[in-house]
Amino acid sequence: MEEVLQVKEINKIYQGKVAFQALTNVSFSVEKGEFIGIMGPSGSGKTTLLNLISTIDKPTSGKVLINGQDPHQLKKERLAEFRRKELGFVFQDFNLLDTLTLEENIMLPLTLENVDPELIEEKVKTISKKLGIDAILTKRTYEVSGGQKQRTAIARAIIHQPKLLLADEPTGNLDSKASKDVMQTLQMINENDQTTMLMVTHDPYAASYCHRVIFIKDGKLYNEIYRGTDQKAFFQQIMDVLSMLGGDRDDFSTVRL
Repeated sequence: MEEVLQVKEINKIYQGKVAFQALTNVSFSVEKGEFIGIMGPSGSGKTTLLNLISTIDKPTSGKVLINGQDPHQLKKERLAEFRRKELGFVFQDFNLLDTLTLEENIMLPLTLENVDPELIEEKVKTISKKLGIDAILTKRTYEVSGGQKQRTAIARAIIHQPKLLLADEPTGNLDSKASKDVMQTLQMINENDQTTMLMVTHDPYAASYCHRVIFIKDGKLYNEIYRGTDQKAFFQQIMDVLSMLGGDRDDFSTVRL
């Protein structure tokens, strides 16, 4: 199988008065078309790991390879281009521009690449229909619900067909119905387009949509489990690992199936 992401012996140390090791010898790989969840208590290193993979931050040692390429070796301009072309991002707080319509938000990555406007329009139409937001494209962000905002953000993240979609707590600001909608949307994109996805989440219900969940504790890999065919059983397995992991009750959002 083709490996889209390889994380090799990653260490991250933050220097300060007291050096803090956020990640220790973390290694795993993600194959094309896989949907991977990353879970762990607050402060376990999940966000640090996502920042290293998304090239926002650099590892102290070890390597991140995306499609066989180490983006951390690229010069600034090439890195910005790599990020725009190869990666898609979905955030907890949507990161949409309030001054633009939903349609303008979605087309942003292609506008930056100077893609032909007719082609952009066609792609926006196709993708917004697929995500069920085609009727609200002319609205501004403050005129739509959280779930609709997140689906708009997903459309923007995938319009340029990234090799890897990175999602950071994509259901963190949503109620349970909107969370379910968003997770089903991500699952559909993953299945239909074979988009490789990596999602950091506190939400066991969201994680139950993944093919595999990797658990991190104190900056180290703690466990990983695979879904198989039964999502409910997988949800229960996730809950079991989380209870062994410890951490505050607040670390994991309430159960809802």
